[in-house]
Amino acid sequence: MNDAKRIEAEGLVRRMLELIGDDPNRDGLLDTPARVVRSWGELFGGYSKNCKDVVKVFEQKCDQMVMLRNIDYFSFCEHHILPFFGKCHIAYIPKDNRVLGVSKLVRMLEVFARRLQLQERLTSQLAEGIQEAIDPLGVAVYIDGQHLCMTMRGVGQKHSTMRTHKLLGVFLKDSKARSELLSVMNLNK
Repeated sequence: MNDAKRIEAEGLVRRMLELIGDDPNRDGLLDTPARVVRSWGELFGGYSKNCKDVVKVFEQKCDQMVMLRNIDYFSFCEHHILPFFGKCHIAYIPKDNRVLGVSKLVRMLEVFARRLQLQERLTSQLAEGIQEAIDPLGVAVYIDGQHLCMTMRGVGQKHSTMRTHKLLGVFLKDSKARSELLSVMNLNK
């Protein structure tokens, strides 16, 4: 963010503090606008990244399912700009000996999660990003999320979670592959 945009953003944060009834000139809030704007760079860093820039494809003989479970993530709902967070589970079946670096799966998730999001869109974007990167035989993405817009406000559901999934390729078309996926993924553990 250039200096002009940073100064403008800090002014907006100051004004928001005023609008909620606080004094941006009091001791505890003097540096808050600058801190908030700096944090936005990290929290919403997905806007400045492209999935293709974080992908690393390796040649490795592998014809069985690859799975990464229990990836922590956080994002912000685009409706209330409140956090949602939880666990993401990814599986794919390589084709033509093309596999993704394990940390790159996490980085791909972060590219999409670090934007204003809907959990449904996040799930689809990640699955489609993996599909585009390595064209595997199948991709499965499951995301569990706790949404603070449901717990801190609104309906006040403290323990509800939302699960979304996107299946592509053999996981969508072949019931045997899908059954194996669900057995191996075992999201109850």
